Amino acid sequence: MPGEAPSPGYAPPPSDAPPPPPPPAGGADYPPPGAGYPPPGYPPQGPPGGYYAAGPAPSGYANNDEKTWALVAHFGGAAGAFIGGGTLGWVGPLVALLAKGNQSPTVRAHAVAALNFQLLWSIITVISWILVCVLIGFILAPVATIIAIVFGIIGGVKANDGQLYNYPMSVSIIK
Repeated sequence: MPGEAPSPGYAPPPSDAPPPPPPPAGGADYPPPGAGYPPPGYPPQGPPGGYYAAGPAPSGYANNDEKTWALVAHFGGAAGAFIGGGTLGWVGPLVALLAKGNQSPTVRAHAVAALNFQLLWSIITVISWILVCVLIGFILAPVATIIAIVFGIIGGVKANDGQLYNYPMSVSIIK
């Protein structure tokens, strides 16, 4: 209707477009010959991949598969550290590295960063548990486990934003 706002999701017709022809009496030959069905421009075209596509991957990822595997590397390290008492944090990053590391340099970078960090802190945790016999490891082991979990989660959050996280207190064991 003239003067009303268009329905959401539909562009208003151009102001210089001619008005549509009136429907013929009795409904014969409607729609007009050559117009086809659906009319051109209907329904409005959404983003590539359809209306319900997840959208483009964040910057730093070629696709959502790379993002998923980067998150597996970081969050898998945190989960492994939690489940294994600080000693299994390296499993998630290793799985990501072996599964997609040869196919994607981005996933490889995330997995290697997480794997180096989690390996170091797994070694520290094992040494701490050994030192429990000397009565000093009961403090170091839980601290090392908490550090591995917290920084694994931070790495996963950064990876979700499309950034490579450089872990503090890490050494390059895996190149």
